[in-house]
Amino acid sequence: MAKTTKKNVQVPLETVLWNCRVALRGIGSTEKNRDAVIGLVFLKFAGDKFEKRRAELIEQYGEIPAFLEKVSFYNAVNVFYLKETARWSYIVKNASANDIAVIIDQAMADIEDSNPPLKGALPLNLFATLGADKSKIKDLIDNVNQISEERFKEEDLIGRVYEYFLQVYAASGTKEDGEFYTPACVVKLIAEMIEPYSGVVYDPCCGSGGMFVQSLKFVDRHNGNRQKVSIIGQESNPDTWRLCKMNLAIRGIAHNLGDTNASTFTNDLHKDKTVDYIMANPPFNLKGWRAEDALTDDPRFMRAGYSVMPPVANANYAWILHMLSKLDVNHGVAGFLLANGALNASDAEGTLRKEILERDRVEAIIVLPRDMFYTTDISVTLWIVNMNKKACTVNGRQLRDRTNEVLFMDLRSWDSNIEEIVIDKGKRKKKKKTVFTDEQIAEAKTIYNNWQSSDTTLYANIPEICQSATLDEIRSNNYSLAPS
Repeated sequence: MAKTTKKNVQVPLETVLWNCRVALRGIGSTEKNRDAVIGLVFLKFAGDKFEKRRAELIEQYGEIPAFLEKVSFYNAVNVFYLKETARWSYIVKNASANDIAVIIDQAMADIEDSNPPLKGALPLNLFATLGADKSKIKDLIDNVNQISEERFKEEDLIGRVYEYFLQVYAASGTKEDGEFYTPACVVKLIAEMIEPYSGVVYDPCCGSGGMFVQSLKFVDRHNGNRQKVSIIGQESNPDTWRLCKMNLAIRGIAHNLGDTNASTFTNDLHKDKTVDYIMANPPFNLKGWRAEDALTDDPRFMRAGYSVMPPVANANYAWILHMLSKLDVNHGVAGFLLANGALNASDAEGTLRKEILERDRVEAIIVLPRDMFYTTDISVTLWIVNMNKKACTVNGRQLRDRTNEVLFMDLRSWDSNIEEIVIDKGKRKKKKKTVFTDEQIAEAKTIYNNWQSSDTTLYANIPEICQSATLDEIRSNNYSLAPS
Protein backbone atom coordinates (compact mmCIF):
# COMPACT_ATOMS: atom_id res chain seq x y z
CA MET A 1 0.00 0.00 0.00
CA ALA A 2 2.83 2.40 0.89
CA LYS A 3 4.55 1.72 -2.43
CA THR A 4 1.33 2.32 -4.36
CA THR A 5 0.71 5.61 -2.57
CA LYS A 6 4.25 6.76 -3.25
CA LYS A 7 3.90 5.91 -6.92
CA ASN A 8 0.64 7.86 -7.22
CA VAL A 9 2.16 10.92 -5.59
CA GLN A 10 5.06 10.87 -8.03
CA VAL A 11 2.83 11.01 -11.13
CA PRO A 12 3.23 14.60 -12.38
CA LEU A 13 0.24 16.81 -13.06
CA GLU A 14 1.00 16.83 -16.80
CA THR A 15 0.64 13.03 -16.90
CA VAL A 16 -2.72 13.18 -15.15
CA LEU A 17 -3.93 15.87 -17.55
CA TRP A 18 -2.65 13.88 -20.53
CA ASN A 19 -4.56 10.81 -19.31
CA CYS A 20 -7.72 12.91 -19.09
CA ARG A 21 -7.27 13.90 -22.72
CA VAL A 22 -6.66 10.40 -24.07
CA ALA A 23 -9.53 8.82 -22.12
CA LEU A 24 -11.87 9.83 -24.96
CA ARG A 25 -9.41 9.30 -27.81
CA GLY A 26 -11.14 8.12 -30.98
CA ILE A 27 -14.63 8.82 -29.62
CA GLY A 28 -15.86 12.16 -30.93
CA SER A 29 -14.70 15.38 -32.52
CA THR A 30 -11.91 17.45 -30.95
CA GLU A 31 -14.47 20.10 -30.04
CA LYS A 32 -16.86 17.64 -28.34
CA ASN A 33 -14.05 15.94 -26.44
CA ARG A 34 -12.73 19.33 -25.35
CA ASP A 35 -16.13 20.31 -23.97
CA ALA A 36 -16.55 16.92 -22.26
CA VAL A 37 -13.17 17.07 -20.52
CA ILE A 38 -13.39 20.73 -19.55
CA GLY A 39 -17.02 20.30 -18.46
CA LEU A 40 -16.07 17.42 -16.17
CA VAL A 41 -13.10 19.39 -14.79
CA PHE A 42 -15.58 22.19 -14.04
CA LEU A 43 -17.73 19.74 -12.07
CA LYS A 44 -14.66 18.57 -10.14
CA PHE A 45 -13.47 22.04 -9.16
CA ALA A 46 -17.01 23.26 -8.41
CA GLY A 47 -17.50 20.16 -6.24
CA ASP A 48 -14.23 20.69 -4.36
CA LYS A 49 -15.12 24.31 -3.61
CA PHE A 50 -18.62 23.28 -2.50
CA GLU A 51 -17.35 20.60 -0.11
CA LYS A 52 -14.78 22.96 1.38
CA ARG A 53 -17.46 25.60 2.00
CA ARG A 54 -19.87 22.99 3.38
CA ALA A 55 -17.23 21.86 5.87
CA GLU A 56 -16.81 25.48 7.00
CA LEU A 57 -20.57 25.81 7.53
CA ILE A 58 -20.69 22.57 9.54
CA GLU A 59 -17.89 23.83 11.74
CA GLN A 60 -19.68 27.14 12.20
CA TYR A 61 -23.31 26.04 12.57
CA GLY A 62 -23.26 22.26 12.97
CA GLU A 63 -25.25 19.76 10.90
CA ILE A 64 -28.25 22.03 10.40
CA PRO A 65 -29.89 21.59 6.95
CA ALA A 66 -31.34 25.12 7.01
CA PHE A 67 -27.78 26.44 6.93
CA LEU A 68 -26.11 23.72 4.87
CA GLU A 69 -28.63 24.02 2.04
CA LYS A 70 -28.90 27.81 2.04
CA VAL A 71 -27.77 28.91 -1.42
CA SER A 72 -26.73 32.42 -0.36
CA PHE A 73 -24.24 30.99 2.16
CA TYR A 74 -22.31 29.55 -0.78
CA ASN A 75 -22.81 32.33 -3.33
CA ALA A 76 -21.61 34.95 -0.84
CA VAL A 77 -18.08 33.53 -1.05
CA ASN A 78 -18.08 32.84 -4.82
CA VAL A 79 -19.03 29.16 -4.45
CA PHE A 80 -21.75 27.52 -6.54
CA TYR A 81 -24.45 25.71 -4.59
CA LEU A 82 -24.75 22.09 -5.73
CA LYS A 83 -27.69 19.74 -5.30
CA GLU A 84 -26.65 16.27 -4.15
CA THR A 85 -26.94 14.88 -7.70
CA ALA A 86 -24.59 17.60 -9.01
CA ARG A 87 -21.81 17.04 -6.49
CA TRP A 88 -18.52 15.50 -7.57
CA SER A 89 -18.76 12.89 -4.83
CA TYR A 90 -22.05 11.71 -6.37
CA ILE A 91 -20.47 11.49 -9.83
CA VAL A 92 -17.54 9.43 -8.49
CA LYS A 93 -19.86 7.13 -6.52
CA ASN A 94 -21.83 6.39 -9.69
CA ALA A 95 -18.89 6.28 -12.10
CA SER A 96 -19.55 2.61 -12.98
CA ALA A 97 -23.30 3.02 -13.45
CA ASN A 98 -24.78 2.06 -16.81
CA ASP A 99 -26.40 5.49 -17.05
CA ILE A 100 -23.36 7.53 -15.97
CA ALA A 101 -23.61 9.69 -19.12
CA VAL A 102 -27.15 10.68 -18.15
CA ILE A 103 -26.07 11.30 -14.54
CA ILE A 104 -23.36 13.74 -15.68
CA ASP A 105 -25.72 15.54 -18.06
CA GLN A 106 -28.26 15.87 -15.24
CA ALA A 107 -25.56 17.24 -12.93
CA MET A 108 -24.77 19.96 -15.50
CA ALA A 109 -28.46 20.86 -15.76
CA ASP A 110 -28.87 20.90 -11.98
CA ILE A 111 -25.92 23.28 -11.52
CA GLU A 112 -27.38 25.71 -14.04
CA ASP A 113 -30.78 25.42 -12.36
CA SER A 114 -29.34 26.27 -8.92
CA ASN A 115 -27.01 29.04 -10.13
CA PRO A 116 -28.65 31.56 -12.52
CA PRO A 117 -25.31 33.23 -13.48
CA LEU A 118 -24.33 29.91 -15.11
CA LYS A 119 -27.43 29.78 -17.29
CA GLY A 120 -26.39 28.51 -20.72
CA ALA A 121 -22.75 28.09 -19.71
CA LEU A 122 -22.46 24.32 -19.27
CA PRO A 123 -22.55 21.66 -22.01
CA LEU A 124 -26.02 20.11 -21.68
CA ASN A 125 -26.91 16.65 -23.04
CA LEU A 126 -23.32 16.25 -24.20
CA PHE A 127 -22.32 12.96 -22.56
CA ALA A 128 -25.45 11.09 -23.65
CA THR A 129 -24.68 12.00 -27.27
CA LEU A 130 -20.89 11.64 -27.08
CA GLY A 131 -20.83 8.02 -28.18
CA ALA A 132 -18.49 6.93 -25.37
CA ASP A 133 -19.25 3.71 -23.50
CA LYS A 134 -19.42 3.73 -19.71
CA SER A 135 -15.88 2.35 -19.29
CA LYS A 136 -14.43 5.30 -21.23
CA ILE A 137 -16.42 7.79 -19.17
CA LYS A 138 -15.38 6.05 -15.94
CA ASP A 139 -11.76 6.26 -17.06
CA LEU A 140 -12.17 10.00 -17.62
CA ILE A 141 -13.83 10.44 -14.21
CA ASP A 142 -11.06 8.49 -12.49
CA ASN A 143 -8.40 10.66 -14.10
CA VAL A 144 -10.16 13.95 -13.41
CA ASN A 145 -10.63 12.80 -9.82
CA GLN A 146 -6.84 12.82 -9.38
CA ILE A 147 -6.69 16.59 -9.94
CA SER A 148 -6.79 18.07 -6.44
CA GLU A 149 -5.15 20.87 -4.51
CA GLU A 150 -4.19 18.41 -1.76
CA ARG A 151 -2.19 16.36 -4.25
CA PHE A 152 -0.75 19.12 -6.41
CA LYS A 153 0.36 22.05 -4.27
CA GLU A 154 0.01 24.77 -6.90
CA GLU A 155 -0.92 28.36 -6.16
CA ASP A 156 -3.42 28.46 -9.03
CA LEU A 157 -4.24 24.85 -9.85
CA ILE A 158 -7.55 25.76 -11.47
CA GLY A 159 -5.83 28.23 -13.76
CA ARG A 160 -3.02 25.82 -14.60
CA VAL A 161 -5.43 23.01 -15.50
CA TYR A 162 -7.76 25.18 -17.57
CA GLU A 163 -4.83 26.79 -19.41
CA TYR A 164 -3.43 23.34 -20.24
CA PHE A 165 -6.67 22.05 -21.76
CA LEU A 166 -7.43 25.26 -23.65
CA GLN A 167 -3.92 25.25 -25.10
CA VAL A 168 -3.70 21.60 -26.14
CA TYR A 169 -7.17 21.49 -27.67
CA ALA A 170 -6.42 24.68 -29.61
CA ALA A 171 -3.17 23.13 -30.83
CA SER A 172 -4.94 19.87 -31.77
CA GLY A 173 -7.73 21.42 -33.81
CA THR A 174 -8.11 22.99 -37.22
CA LYS A 175 -7.77 26.71 -37.91
CA GLU A 176 -11.37 27.36 -36.86
CA ASP A 177 -11.14 25.00 -33.88
CA GLY A 178 -8.20 26.92 -32.47
CA GLU A 179 -9.62 30.42 -32.66
CA PHE A 180 -10.94 30.27 -29.10
CA TYR A 181 -7.43 30.53 -27.64
CA THR A 182 -4.69 33.18 -27.73
CA PRO A 183 -1.28 32.10 -26.38
CA ALA A 184 -0.94 33.16 -22.75
CA CYS A 185 2.40 34.92 -23.27
CA VAL A 186 0.90 37.17 -25.97
CA VAL A 187 -2.06 38.06 -23.77
CA LYS A 188 0.32 38.79 -20.90
CA LEU A 189 2.27 41.14 -23.18
CA ILE A 190 -0.93 43.04 -24.04
CA ALA A 191 -1.87 43.36 -20.36
CA GLU A 192 1.59 44.62 -19.41
CA MET A 193 1.47 47.21 -22.21
CA ILE A 194 -1.97 48.72 -21.52
CA GLU A 195 -1.97 48.23 -17.70
CA PRO A 196 -5.65 47.56 -16.89
CA TYR A 197 -5.44 48.42 -13.17
CA SER A 198 -9.02 49.64 -12.78
CA GLY A 199 -12.11 50.33 -14.86
CA VAL A 200 -14.00 48.38 -17.51
CA VAL A 201 -12.07 45.81 -19.58
CA TYR A 202 -13.80 44.81 -22.82
CA ASP A 203 -13.19 42.09 -25.41
CA PRO A 204 -15.54 42.10 -28.43
CA CYS A 205 -14.50 38.58 -29.54
CA CYS A 206 -13.57 37.04 -26.22
CA GLY A 207 -13.00 33.39 -27.20
CA SER A 208 -12.41 31.34 -24.04
CA GLY A 209 -11.72 34.45 -21.93
CA GLY A 210 -7.92 34.54 -21.88
CA MET A 211 -7.79 38.34 -22.13
CA PHE A 212 -9.96 38.69 -19.04
CA VAL A 213 -7.95 36.14 -17.08
CA GLN A 214 -4.66 37.85 -17.88
CA SER A 215 -6.02 41.33 -17.12
CA LEU A 216 -6.82 40.20 -13.58
CA LYS A 217 -3.50 38.34 -13.29
CA PHE A 218 -1.85 41.65 -14.20
CA VAL A 219 -3.71 43.33 -11.33
CA ASP A 220 -2.59 40.55 -8.98
CA ARG A 221 1.05 40.76 -10.10
CA HIS A 222 1.13 44.48 -9.36
CA ASN A 223 -0.75 44.23 -6.05
CA GLY A 224 -3.83 45.97 -7.37
CA ASN A 225 -7.48 45.52 -6.39
CA ARG A 226 -9.55 43.10 -8.47
CA GLN A 227 -12.73 44.75 -7.23
CA LYS A 228 -11.86 47.84 -9.28
CA VAL A 229 -11.98 45.91 -12.57
CA SER A 230 -15.19 45.10 -14.46
CA ILE A 231 -15.27 42.51 -17.24
CA ILE A 232 -17.57 42.75 -20.26
CA GLY A 233 -17.47 41.09 -23.66
CA GLN A 234 -19.19 38.91 -26.19
CA GLU A 235 -18.52 35.95 -28.45
CA SER A 236 -20.30 34.80 -31.61
CA ASN A 237 -19.63 31.04 -31.38
CA PRO A 238 -22.08 29.38 -28.94
CA ASP A 239 -19.69 26.63 -27.83
CA THR A 240 -16.88 29.11 -27.26
CA TRP A 241 -19.23 31.47 -25.40
CA ARG A 242 -20.04 28.62 -22.99
CA LEU A 243 -16.35 27.78 -22.68
CA CYS A 244 -15.60 31.37 -21.69
CA LYS A 245 -18.37 31.47 -19.09
CA MET A 246 -17.09 28.23 -17.55
CA ASN A 247 -13.50 29.46 -17.58
CA LEU A 248 -14.39 32.71 -15.81
CA ALA A 249 -16.96 31.20 -13.44
CA ILE A 250 -14.72 28.47 -12.05
CA ARG A 251 -12.02 31.09 -11.39
CA GLY A 252 -14.52 33.30 -9.56
CA ILE A 253 -14.28 36.13 -12.10
CA ALA A 254 -17.46 38.21 -12.31
CA HIS A 255 -18.39 39.04 -15.89
CA ASN A 256 -21.05 40.22 -18.33
CA LEU A 257 -20.97 38.33 -21.63
CA GLY A 258 -24.62 38.95 -22.42
CA ASP A 259 -27.39 36.38 -22.16
CA THR A 260 -26.27 34.51 -25.26
CA ASN A 261 -23.64 34.34 -27.98
CA ALA A 262 -23.96 37.03 -30.65
CA SER A 263 -22.08 38.72 -33.49
CA THR A 264 -20.42 41.93 -32.31
CA PHE A 265 -21.09 43.58 -35.66
CA THR A 266 -24.76 42.72 -36.22
CA ASN A 267 -25.85 42.46 -32.57
CA ASP A 268 -23.68 44.57 -30.28
CA LEU A 269 -24.69 43.42 -26.79
CA HIS A 270 -23.00 46.43 -25.16
CA LYS A 271 -24.22 49.08 -27.59
CA ASP A 272 -24.13 52.11 -25.30
CA LYS A 273 -21.22 51.05 -23.12
CA THR A 274 -18.02 53.10 -22.84
CA VAL A 275 -14.93 51.21 -21.69
CA ASP A 276 -11.49 52.04 -20.32
CA TYR A 277 -9.51 49.14 -21.81
CA ILE A 278 -9.88 46.76 -24.71
CA MET A 279 -7.90 43.56 -25.15
CA ALA A 280 -8.76 41.52 -28.22
CA ASN A 281 -7.61 38.96 -30.76
CA PRO A 282 -10.20 39.14 -33.55
CA PRO A 283 -10.36 36.36 -36.17
CA PHE A 284 -7.71 37.23 -38.74
CA ASN A 285 -9.01 38.56 -42.09
CA LEU A 286 -12.63 37.59 -41.34
CA LYS A 287 -14.70 37.47 -44.53
CA GLY A 288 -18.43 38.16 -44.97
CA TRP A 289 -18.82 39.98 -41.66
CA ARG A 290 -21.75 41.98 -43.05
CA ALA A 291 -24.03 42.04 -46.07
CA GLU A 292 -22.99 44.37 -48.91
CA ASP A 293 -25.44 47.12 -47.95
CA ALA A 294 -25.58 46.43 -44.20
CA LEU A 295 -24.49 48.68 -41.29
CA THR A 296 -23.83 51.69 -43.54
CA ASP A 297 -25.71 53.95 -41.11
CA ASP A 298 -24.16 52.35 -38.03
CA PRO A 299 -22.67 54.95 -35.63
CA ARG A 300 -19.45 52.95 -35.40
CA PHE A 301 -18.63 53.42 -39.07
CA MET A 302 -19.56 56.10 -41.62
CA ARG A 303 -21.76 57.99 -39.17
CA ALA A 304 -18.65 58.33 -36.99
CA GLY A 305 -17.12 60.46 -39.73
CA TYR A 306 -15.17 57.85 -41.69
CA SER A 307 -15.47 58.33 -45.44
CA VAL A 308 -15.72 54.66 -46.44
CA MET A 309 -17.03 51.40 -44.99
CA PRO A 310 -14.67 48.55 -44.10
CA PRO A 311 -14.88 46.07 -47.00
CA VAL A 312 -17.15 43.03 -46.75
CA ALA A 313 -14.22 40.80 -47.73
CA ASN A 314 -12.12 41.66 -44.66
CA ALA A 315 -13.24 42.70 -41.15
CA ASN A 316 -9.83 43.91 -39.91
CA TYR A 317 -10.74 47.60 -40.03
CA ALA A 318 -14.29 46.91 -38.91
CA TRP A 319 -12.81 45.56 -35.67
CA ILE A 320 -10.59 48.65 -35.32
CA LEU A 321 -13.47 51.09 -35.84
CA HIS A 322 -15.73 49.12 -33.52
CA MET A 323 -13.11 49.21 -30.74
CA LEU A 324 -12.40 52.91 -31.25
CA SER A 325 -16.13 53.59 -30.86
CA LYS A 326 -16.13 51.87 -27.45
CA LEU A 327 -13.13 53.57 -25.84
CA ASP A 328 -13.53 56.40 -23.37
CA VAL A 329 -12.61 59.52 -25.36
CA ASN A 330 -10.51 60.94 -22.52
CA HIS A 331 -8.29 58.00 -21.59
CA GLY A 332 -9.35 54.77 -23.35
CA VAL A 333 -6.54 52.40 -24.40
CA ALA A 334 -6.72 49.23 -26.49
CA GLY A 335 -4.29 46.47 -27.34
CA PHE A 336 -5.38 44.11 -30.10
CA LEU A 337 -3.92 41.69 -32.63
CA LEU A 338 -4.34 41.80 -36.41
CA ALA A 339 -2.81 40.05 -39.38
CA ASN A 340 0.13 42.00 -40.82
CA GLY A 341 -1.78 42.76 -44.01
CA ALA A 342 -3.66 45.50 -42.14
CA LEU A 343 -0.43 47.49 -41.81
CA ASN A 344 -0.31 48.53 -45.46
CA ALA A 345 -3.54 47.32 -47.09
CA SER A 346 -4.80 49.60 -49.85
CA ASP A 347 -8.17 50.79 -51.20
CA ALA A 348 -10.87 51.25 -48.50
CA GLU A 349 -8.62 49.90 -45.76
CA GLY A 350 -5.86 52.30 -46.80
CA THR A 351 -8.30 55.19 -46.63
CA LEU A 352 -9.45 54.14 -43.17
CA ARG A 353 -5.88 53.72 -41.93
CA LYS A 354 -5.09 57.25 -43.12
CA GLU A 355 -8.14 58.66 -41.33
CA ILE A 356 -7.37 56.79 -38.08
CA LEU A 357 -3.77 58.08 -38.18
CA GLU A 358 -4.90 61.64 -38.90
CA ARG A 359 -7.13 61.38 -35.81
CA ASP A 360 -3.93 60.40 -33.96
CA ARG A 361 -5.31 57.22 -32.41
CA VAL A 362 -2.38 54.84 -33.04
CA GLU A 363 0.28 54.84 -30.32
CA ALA A 364 2.36 51.74 -31.04
CA ILE A 365 2.75 49.02 -33.67
CA ILE A 366 4.51 45.87 -32.45
CA VAL A 367 5.19 43.08 -34.95
CA LEU A 368 5.47 39.66 -33.30
CA PRO A 369 7.55 36.63 -34.37
CA ARG A 370 6.18 33.99 -36.70
CA ASP A 371 4.51 30.85 -35.45
CA MET A 372 3.20 32.05 -32.10
CA PHE A 373 -0.45 31.22 -32.83
CA TYR A 374 -2.33 27.94 -33.11
CA THR A 375 -4.50 29.05 -36.03
CA THR A 376 -1.71 30.29 -38.29
CA ASP A 377 2.08 30.30 -38.61
CA ILE A 378 2.26 33.89 -39.91
CA SER A 379 3.66 36.85 -38.00
CA VAL A 380 0.95 39.13 -36.60
CA THR A 381 0.89 42.63 -35.16
CA LEU A 382 -0.09 44.04 -31.79
CA TRP A 383 -1.69 47.45 -32.22
CA ILE A 384 -1.95 49.84 -29.28
CA VAL A 385 -4.40 52.66 -29.76
CA ASN A 386 -4.81 55.50 -27.29
CA MET A 387 -7.55 58.13 -27.17
CA ASN A 388 -5.30 60.60 -25.34
CA LYS A 389 -1.60 60.85 -26.21
CA LYS A 390 -1.06 64.18 -24.43
CA ALA A 391 1.17 64.61 -21.38
CA CYS A 392 -0.40 63.10 -18.29
CA THR A 393 0.19 60.85 -15.29
CA VAL A 394 -0.70 57.17 -15.71
CA ASN A 395 -0.31 54.69 -12.85
CA GLY A 396 2.27 56.93 -11.21
CA ARG A 397 4.31 57.43 -14.39
CA GLN A 398 4.78 60.89 -15.91
CA LEU A 399 4.13 60.63 -19.64
CA ARG A 400 5.24 63.17 -22.23
CA ASP A 401 3.12 64.55 -25.05
CA ARG A 402 3.24 61.91 -27.85
CA THR A 403 0.84 63.72 -30.17
CA ASN A 404 1.44 62.77 -33.81
CA GLU A 405 4.06 60.15 -32.89
CA VAL A 406 3.97 56.37 -33.20
CA LEU A 407 6.37 53.85 -31.71
CA PHE A 408 7.31 50.99 -34.05
CA MET A 409 8.71 47.75 -32.63
CA ASP A 410 9.81 44.79 -34.73
CA LEU A 411 10.15 41.73 -32.49
CA ARG A 412 10.32 39.13 -35.26
CA SER A 413 13.89 38.28 -34.24
CA TRP A 414 12.71 37.34 -30.72
CA ASP A 415 11.98 33.82 -31.88
CA SER A 416 14.54 31.64 -30.11
CA ASN A 417 12.33 30.41 -27.26
CA ILE A 418 10.37 27.39 -28.54
CA GLU A 419 7.67 25.48 -26.66
CA GLU A 420 6.80 21.93 -27.71
CA ILE A 421 3.18 20.86 -27.37
CA VAL A 422 2.52 17.14 -27.53
CA ILE A 423 -0.56 16.37 -29.61
CA ASP A 424 -0.25 12.57 -29.70
CA LYS A 425 2.49 10.68 -27.87
CA GLY A 426 1.87 7.43 -29.73
CA LYS A 427 2.27 9.00 -33.16
CA ARG A 428 5.01 11.32 -31.89
CA LYS A 429 2.88 14.21 -33.12
CA LYS A 430 3.97 17.57 -31.74
CA LYS A 431 3.60 21.26 -32.45
CA LYS A 432 6.40 23.70 -31.87
CA LYS A 433 5.41 27.29 -31.12
CA THR A 434 7.41 30.43 -30.44
CA VAL A 435 6.71 31.86 -26.99
CA PHE A 436 7.87 34.99 -25.20
CA THR A 437 9.70 34.63 -21.91
CA ASP A 438 8.80 36.87 -18.98
CA GLU A 439 12.13 38.64 -19.52
CA GLN A 440 11.25 39.42 -23.15
CA ILE A 441 7.82 40.73 -22.13
CA ALA A 442 9.48 42.94 -19.51
CA GLU A 443 11.98 44.23 -22.11
CA ALA A 444 9.23 45.12 -24.58
CA LYS A 445 7.29 46.88 -21.83
CA THR A 446 10.40 48.84 -20.80
CA ILE A 447 11.01 50.07 -24.37
CA TYR A 448 7.37 51.20 -24.63
CA ASN A 449 7.29 52.87 -21.20
CA ASN A 450 10.64 54.62 -21.80
CA TRP A 451 9.32 55.98 -25.10
CA GLN A 452 6.24 57.34 -23.30
CA SER A 453 8.20 58.80 -20.39
CA SER A 454 8.58 62.51 -19.70
CA ASP A 455 12.26 61.72 -19.08
CA THR A 456 13.34 61.75 -22.71
CA THR A 457 16.82 60.44 -21.86
CA LEU A 458 15.38 56.96 -21.22
CA TYR A 459 14.46 56.13 -24.82
CA ALA A 460 16.62 55.76 -27.91
CA ASN A 461 15.90 54.08 -31.24
CA ILE A 462 17.47 50.62 -31.56
CA PRO A 463 18.23 49.48 -35.13
CA GLU A 464 16.05 46.54 -36.23
CA ILE A 465 14.10 46.65 -32.93
CA CYS A 466 12.36 50.00 -32.33
CA GLN A 467 11.97 53.46 -33.82
CA SER A 468 9.83 56.45 -33.01
CA ALA A 469 8.22 58.00 -36.09
CA THR A 470 6.33 61.23 -36.59
CA LEU A 471 3.03 61.48 -38.43
CA ASP A 472 4.83 63.47 -41.15
CA GLU A 473 7.19 60.53 -41.72
CA ILE A 474 4.23 58.13 -41.86
CA ARG A 475 2.46 60.42 -44.34
CA SER A 476 5.56 60.39 -46.55
CA ASN A 477 5.38 56.59 -46.56
CA ASN A 478 1.78 56.57 -47.81
CA TYR A 479 0.44 55.94 -44.28
CA SER A 480 2.00 52.49 -44.14
CA LEU A 481 2.39 51.08 -40.63
CA ALA A 482 4.84 48.34 -41.58
CA PRO A 483 7.98 48.80 -39.41
CA SER A 484 10.26 47.94 -42.32
